[in-house]
Amino acid sequence: MEKILFLEGKFVEKIWGGDRLKKEFLYQFESKNIGEYWAISAMKDFPSKILNGKYKGENLDFLYQNHKEIFGNEKKEKFPLLIKLIDANDDLSIQVHPDDEMAKNENSYGKSECWYILNENPAKIIYGLKTKNKKEAIDLIDKEKWEDLLKEENSKKGDFFKVPAGMVHAIKKDSLILEIQQASDITYRLYDYNRKDKNGNKRALHLEKSKKALKCLDTEKIHENLEKNIEILYDNEYFTVKKINVEKEISFERKEPYILESIIKGCGEIIIDDETYPIKKGDFFIITNYAKSYSFKGNLEIVESSSK
Repeated sequence: MEKILFLEGKFVEKIWGGDRLKKEFLYQFESKNIGEYWAISAMKDFPSKILNGKYKGENLDFLYQNHKEIFGNEKKEKFPLLIKLIDANDDLSIQVHPDDEMAKNENSYGKSECWYILNENPAKIIYGLKTKNKKEAIDLIDKEKWEDLLKEENSKKGDFFKVPAGMVHAIKKDSLILEIQQASDITYRLYDYNRKDKNGNKRALHLEKSKKALKCLDTEKIHENLEKNIEILYDNEYFTVKKINVEKEISFERKEPYILESIIKGCGEIIIDDETYPIKKGDFFIITNYAKSYSFKGNLEIVESSSK
């Protein structure tokens, strides 16, 4: 019975990527344009690989499709969540994601997501619209009046942003982000600064889909509270995200069918039913349906996610 699954993700090159993940997390890769590390992924193109136990060498998609008992016999056809690290060496496009209803046309989940900011340096993000009216927003898009349309926010280590489907957004240069999202890779680009790819071609935009998908939503920025050991950052219809600060030791009973763990600072141990495993910054793993209880020891900052 596999109580914990340690994972190796996939590095994804992006036009706006860099090599900061090598410096910040000591990951090994050759490219100077790595924009994303798909850390916990059962997506067909970039599935995570199991590093330990009976299923060592298999990918997460195979395990989810063939051994649902590990995940509490969850009824969802596809693994529901995707967790990434994002290194923005340049600005990402202005974009919007579809909700579940619109994403049916793409044979996909919708894409609600959230961001835990990791960069110590100041950076900025595009976060929602200045207008509350969709008709006015579309008029500004058609006129390419981006400064009149887009809200910009400062972002720094410990900030947390909810990015539900339909919210116009963009990660900007010098950002380092942990992203928790529905397992979807659908992005509609609204604007991309007339940027060209390595072949000299402008990247495709998805204006009509973007305008259909966008919603005028209230924005909500949450700052971390270091006085709390456990903080619920986001609790929506798709997932729950918590931040756990471990100073010495903290223990839990497993209540969800399975739990996704992202170690974003420090080092220590996880103890599962009296089995001890070393853990450190940059580790990602799943506590499975076979685990009864678990404890973290050491000096650690953890983001814990679970599906609904």
